[in-house]
Amino acid sequence: MDLRIFTEPQQGATYDDLLAVAKATEQFGYDAFFRSDHYLAMNVEGLPGPTDAWITLAGLARDTSTIRLGTLVTSATFRYPGPLAISVAQVDAMSGGRVELGIGAGWFEEEHRAYGIPFPPTGERFDRFEESLAIITGLWETPIGQKFNYDGVHFPISDSPALTKPVQSPRPPIVIGGMGKRRTPALAARYADEFNQPFQSIEGTAAAFDRVREACRAVDRDPDSLVYSNAFVLCCGRNEEEIARRASRIGREVDELRFNGLAGTPAELVDKIGRYRDEVGTQRIYLQTLDLADLEHLELVASEVMPQLG
Repeated sequence: MDLRIFTEPQQGATYDDLLAVAKATEQFGYDAFFRSDHYLAMNVEGLPGPTDAWITLAGLARDTSTIRLGTLVTSATFRYPGPLAISVAQVDAMSGGRVELGIGAGWFEEEHRAYGIPFPPTGERFDRFEESLAIITGLWETPIGQKFNYDGVHFPISDSPALTKPVQSPRPPIVIGGMGKRRTPALAARYADEFNQPFQSIEGTAAAFDRVREACRAVDRDPDSLVYSNAFVLCCGRNEEEIARRASRIGREVDELRFNGLAGTPAELVDKIGRYRDEVGTQRIYLQTLDLADLEHLELVASEVMPQLG
């Protein structure tokens, strides 16, 4: 079972804050450091302001050496797919091949309005998302010396040299997630290396994973060729006082976190992760870490939860 640290920098973080968490992630033996890709804080002031996901990951690519790096998730509305393919390939090279691209259709309308980013209706956003996936993977996988063309409605591509190539071959892993019942599973089956369910119950996760597996079978893909993962808010403590203190610092209630998140003592976390692994086949957990100053939190999970997961 892989454990990955997942941060929400739009809630308030500098690059140095994120670097400290990334270095702790590496030091304590986690598999990866991921961050959201948002430009607007949610329910907080968010000082000092947002940081760009791929600029952050470029810096971390040089300031870390072993952990994998990625986004949960980049919105396809934020960047043209051709330039995004170049950016991710460059960060992959800067990291020595440690990058993963989590990408989605986009959902947070307020941040689009706040920074002048067009926010089309849902159907068009998914159309653009699908074209972005086809273009990004096509650019990366086109052999050197050949041209890439794509007859897209939103992003037509003509005679692209399909450069720069990422270090990872044929390409960096792509993570797709969400709770859509039709297009999301179909896109995951076609393009994803990993399918993620954020903040979902066992029952909801099982249904979503089953939809992706069925979509894989519909296109003659082995469903087991994907990694299946979940993301949960993290709130771990050695005792009730420590759990309550950590919940308070992120503005949440302990009982709610125990129900919806990954909260409680190390033993409780091991039990809940084990149930997701055994009952629905979860292979990877993203620990949404909201208090970036509490590096002891990461050390606790690394020392008392991680060794029990095998």
